[in-house]
Amino acid sequence: MSVGTSEYTLLAGASTVEPPQSFASLALYDTGTQDIRMTNLQSSAGWPDDFSERVRLFPLPNLVLFPHVVQPLHVFEPRYCEMLQDALAGDRLIAMVLLEQGWEHQYLHCRPPIAQVACVGKIISHTPTDDQRHNVLLVGMKRAKIVRELAPLRPFREAAVELLEDLYPPDEAEQRPALVQHLQELFQHFVPEGLAAQESFQQLMGKQLPLGILTDTIAYALQLPLAIKQQLLAEANVDIRCRLLSRCLEQKVHGRSDACGESAADDFPPRFSEN
Repeated sequence: MSVGTSEYTLLAGASTVEPPQSFASLALYDTGTQDIRMTNLQSSAGWPDDFSERVRLFPLPNLVLFPHVVQPLHVFEPRYCEMLQDALAGDRLIAMVLLEQGWEHQYLHCRPPIAQVACVGKIISHTPTDDQRHNVLLVGMKRAKIVRELAPLRPFREAAVELLEDLYPPDEAEQRPALVQHLQELFQHFVPEGLAAQESFQQLMGKQLPLGILTDTIAYALQLPLAIKQQLLAEANVDIRCRLLSRCLEQKVHGRSDACGESAADDFPPRFSEN
């Protein structure tokens, strides 16, 4: 399974329609994993060779998707049901993008402002319901800078994008292992004390993930403010991204809860995001 430039994907308890609410269900799978929850993932989660740099936009006010994680979605608005059907008939790609402040007054009939960096995801599971709604699993694939929105030819929004790959500056290579260790130590402060959660944490950390994937995984797992998550998504330089996240977690560890929102990992994975 190839997802972006990585062979790893975070699966957020995706075996049921509603993921179990425990940190222990956080799991990281590599290419060789044969798990019942990963049915058809190898064949469906590859990046298309003929990517056109054109994406369907799914703006939401309460979700920042990251590469390497799987997000459950519950789709019911007619325009997004149409977008979903279009994606299923084509490349299966949907770009999740955060709505900016003030979106409420423009949501139904206009094009409310959105963040400039999105996460392009790929549909790996789709289950229609009896009431014409859809349960979807979307795996985050790549960061994408929105170059421009396209003329509205269909009910849903589309954009031309520029893909953003993780940047690993060579001059930071010697310091990177220390960044990884420090981030792991900080993350452990937010892992629940139960045996299952601790075992899950040790298994995750034992994967020796590249810094970019580790940072994205932790940023997704913790309940950080959306503005912080969006800043982390927008940062392609993995060292800068890691330092930003570490600084945020340091403030939380030392009691500065106002700096990075409320605490976190015990309510992972999140429930379905609804449009």
